[in-house]
Amino acid sequence: MAQQPSLSQPQYRIVVERNMPAKMRDGVTLRADVHRPDAPGAFPVILMRVPYDKTAATPLNYVDYFVPRGYVVVVQDTRGRYASEGEYYPLIHEATDGYDSVEWAATLPWADGRVGTAGQSYHGATQYLLPHTRPPHLVCQVPISASADFHASWVYHTGGAFEFGWQVPYAIFMARNTAERKGLGGAYLSRLDEYVLPEINFAQPLKDEWYRHLPIKDWADWLKDTAPYFVEYLNHPNDGPYWEPLNLYKYHQHIGTPMYHIGSWYDIFQEGTLGNFTGIVRHGRPEARTTQKLLMGPWGHLRPYAAPTTGGTGDIDFGPHAAIEIHDIELRWFDHWLKGIDTGLMREPPVKIFVMGDNVWREEQEWPLARTQYTTYYLHSQGSANSLHGNGALSPETPAEEPPDSYVYDPRDPVPTRGGNTLVIPMGVYDQRPVEERRDVLCYTSETLTRPLEITGPISVKLYAASSAPDTDFTAKLVVVRPDGYAQNLADGIVRARYRDSRADPSPITPGTIYEYNIDLWSTSYVFPPGSRIRVEIASANFPRFDRNPNTGQALFADAELQTATQTIFHDATHPSRIVLPVIPRT
Repeated sequence: MAQQPSLSQPQYRIVVERNMPAKMRDGVTLRADVHRPDAPGAFPVILMRVPYDKTAATPLNYVDYFVPRGYVVVVQDTRGRYASEGEYYPLIHEATDGYDSVEWAATLPWADGRVGTAGQSYHGATQYLLPHTRPPHLVCQVPISASADFHASWVYHTGGAFEFGWQVPYAIFMARNTAERKGLGGAYLSRLDEYVLPEINFAQPLKDEWYRHLPIKDWADWLKDTAPYFVEYLNHPNDGPYWEPLNLYKYHQHIGTPMYHIGSWYDIFQEGTLGNFTGIVRHGRPEARTTQKLLMGPWGHLRPYAAPTTGGTGDIDFGPHAAIEIHDIELRWFDHWLKGIDTGLMREPPVKIFVMGDNVWREEQEWPLARTQYTTYYLHSQGSANSLHGNGALSPETPAEEPPDSYVYDPRDPVPTRGGNTLVIPMGVYDQRPVEERRDVLCYTSETLTRPLEITGPISVKLYAASSAPDTDFTAKLVVVRPDGYAQNLADGIVRARYRDSRADPSPITPGTIYEYNIDLWSTSYVFPPGSRIRVEIASANFPRFDRNPNTGQALFADAELQTATQTIFHDATHPSRIVLPVIPRT
């Protein structure tokens, strides 16, 4: 039997140096708590740059795990947050501040000059925005759950809609510290409390009346003293120069840093984990293309990044195999790159995914999988009643001459969000039957499967549709109808009609004209069991995750007017609406 690698073991007590100053190139001082082993000598550094208070539980979880094992863990408040100087503007300073902080951390008296980075969500974003600047002492990274294109999966979405469900609550959440720093007092904080529910999982969701408030631009005025960047977000709905510094696809060619990318199928930033991994493997510097790792789990955004758990997936517990300890993986990574210990990790396949349905982990050589058989399922009518409400079929057979389906989208009563890849509002797996009962949701369902069907990889819907409005939205959702009737959401997407061709160059649609829409449902890995059915839902809202399209065609976010739109979905020989599934052959 092969001998197991000897990883770093707990042997040191923790000493803390509080609020150590690091001066950035523009003179702003950022402060960090330096947690080090209680021993002489120098140790490698794990740097975490956080906007949520360096003394919070998540970074301290890293401290308790890694410092006893012989690492210096530096936890820094990012610019404009808590003990650090400067003005808070999300993300925009993280590239240069990150470079300067890495080089500062490498010169600490207890540091041996080798620096790695760690952390999830915004902590992951500070990592992804760093390596293209190429700080000399940056050795490796473990970015968890953050975007690659911050226009496409942070503030907006790949289909052009605004990520309303978490952006406004998040701005309120972050405004509290800014208000305290500016001395705005209890009255201001009490006003923020009026907008949100008392429940909290990360930030607090808005009360329903405030999610429904129009126009959305009012939020920019109400938050102007504590979140002035928010007006810039709303003033730049189109992709373009404003977002270019936060589009990492443009910088992959400059990245040479080994990175372990960790994400999950129900994560709001799934796009970033998969996009950064594949982008660096394909376009990064030669030394980076063979030093990237990917792990994709079955969770939502918030777990299991601090402890072994299967939480964050709504209704579903994916079983004991889903409960892993991320720190154990990170230790193998950091021991290899920062201490030169042969942990065996780099001899393992580069990709590890959790296959839902089978509920097992599986190793792969690449992403997407080379053996994928992209398989088309077409939308079909099922009799004349289908024109009143969607009860259509889904099959590999190409459509012939079939009547279209239609529904009325009323933004005053939008289709509600029910789980999925979101944040703040409930995320993960939920039964979609309450949504499917609505008359503004069309359902296309396959025959009952007689054998297992695995889909692992990117999913897309091509939809031919017409609208009575000059602008509107179309949504698509992939669902597994389990043998007991439970309708489990697997993946979903949205396209805003004006962005059907380009997120940078919007154009209105002509009412009544048929257009081709491409809806990106991102990716998943799931095995449909025998007795289940494949379902595609088509609708025009997913609210409040995404803002409601008012159907007026006017400037976004300034409109308080709402109009209904009659939507017509075509699926005939000339207009073959369809979903493309990444089918993996089963041995």
